[in-house]
Amino acid sequence: MGTICVTNVGKAYKQYPNRWSRLAEWVFSFAGPRHRLQWVLQDINFTVQAGESVGIVGINGAGKSTLLKIITGTTLPTTGRIETTGRVAALLELGMGFHTDFTGRQNVFMAGQLQGLTMAQIAELMPEIERFAEIGDYLDQPVRVYSSGMQVRLAFAVATAVRPDILIVDEALSVGDAYFQVKCYQRISQFKALGTTLLLVTHSTGEVVKHCQRALMLKNGRVELDSSARAVTNRYLDELFGKQQESATASSSSGDIGADFLPGFTDDFHTRPGYHREEYRWGHGGAVILDYLIVAEGQPYPSRIEGNTLVDFYFKVRFDGDFNEVVPGFLIKTMDGIFLYGTNSFIASQGRESLDARTGEVRVFQFSLPLTLNEGHYLISFGISSGNPLQELIPLERRYDAVLLHVGRTMQFWGIVDMEASFSHSSPAKATL
Repeated sequence: MGTICVTNVGKAYKQYPNRWSRLAEWVFSFAGPRHRLQWVLQDINFTVQAGESVGIVGINGAGKSTLLKIITGTTLPTTGRIETTGRVAALLELGMGFHTDFTGRQNVFMAGQLQGLTMAQIAELMPEIERFAEIGDYLDQPVRVYSSGMQVRLAFAVATAVRPDILIVDEALSVGDAYFQVKCYQRISQFKALGTTLLLVTHSTGEVVKHCQRALMLKNGRVELDSSARAVTNRYLDELFGKQQESATASSSSGDIGADFLPGFTDDFHTRPGYHREEYRWGHGGAVILDYLIVAEGQPYPSRIEGNTLVDFYFKVRFDGDFNEVVPGFLIKTMDGIFLYGTNSFIASQGRESLDARTGEVRVFQFSLPLTLNEGHYLISFGISSGNPLQELIPLERRYDAVLLHVGRTMQFWGIVDMEASFSHSSPAKATL
C-alpha cells in the first residue's frame, strides 16, 4: 500500500543579477555567493494515507508541479524530506521521459524499464498498452510526429500498465480528448477501488470533487488550506474570482422599489426553507443577495419537486453602488460538487437583456427552467456580477451551495440529467417462402 509523507519541504532556485555572476561565483568561490534564493515552495507538510485520494489546486505559479516533481524524485528539495512507500507511477509534464527520435514502441520499453519492469514483462504488457492508447500504426512512428493528445494517450497507457501503489497525475490529462479522459478516469477509479493512492493536480474543480476525498490548496509556495475537496475547491474559486466578503449579513435599506416578490429589505436568506448553512458566500462587494424564493406548481419552497417540473427561482439583491451593467447568475450542482448547469441573464435572454443598477436599489431576478434531473438532492447557487458579459465579469456577491433542493421521480433513469429520449420500433416483418 502506498503512502506519502512530506515534511518541511522547501525548494529554492538561485537567481543571479547577470549572466557573468554565475561564472564569477564558481571561479571566485572564496568571495562568497553572488546569487539570491528564489523560494518556490516553503514549509510544506502533509501526509497521504494508503488508499487516500488527494487533489492539489492553486493558481499558476503556486508550486504544484514543482511539488509533484519533488515527490516523484525528478527534482530534489532544498529543505525537508519526502518519504513514500510502494511503487509510484507518475504522469507529469506532457511526453516527459519520451525521446522524440525513437518510436512509440521503443519509448514504451524505455519508460517501462524506468518503472522497474523487465523487457519480458513489458513485452507481455504491450498488447494491453496498444489497446488502451489507441494510436494505431503511430506506435511504430517517431514520437516527434505525434500530436499532444497521442503523446498523453501513450504516456498514460504506459504509466498505468501495471497498477501502482501510488498514482500521481498532473495537468497532462487536460490535453486529451473527452473520450480518452473518460477512459483515464475509469481506470483511475478502478485503481482507487483496489487501494491505489491518488495524488491529482488539476485546475478542474469538478474533477477534484469527483475523484478526491481531500484536497490541498497551494498559495505562494505554501499550503493555504488542507480540508475536504469541496471546501478547498470553493476557496480556490474565491482565489480565482474575488476576495471573500467580510460580512455575511447586510444592513437594512429604506425605500420601496415596488418589488412583486419577496417584500422587505432585510437579509432573510438564511431563514428560508431549504437554506444550506454550509453555503460559501463571497465577492468583491457592492451588492448583497438578501433573499430567495423557489416556486414549483404554485407551491413556494416545496420540500420535493417532481423531475421535469417547471420551477421559478427568484432572488433579491440590494445594490450598494452604481453599476452600468449587472449580470445575475444561477447554478445547479450535485451534492458532491459536480457542476450540472449554470446560466446568467445574458445567456438566458440570448444577449437581449442589459441591466443597470443604482445605489440603494433592491431588485428581484428570476430564472425559470424545467428540472430535468434524476431523483436526488442538489445544491443551488446564486450570484450577481458587474461588467461586460462578453469580456470580464466582476463578482459582487455569490452565494455558492446556498440552497438544498430535493428532486423526486416516480420513474428513475440511469445518470443525472434526463436527456428526454424517445423510443419507437417497427412492426415485425414476416419472412416469405
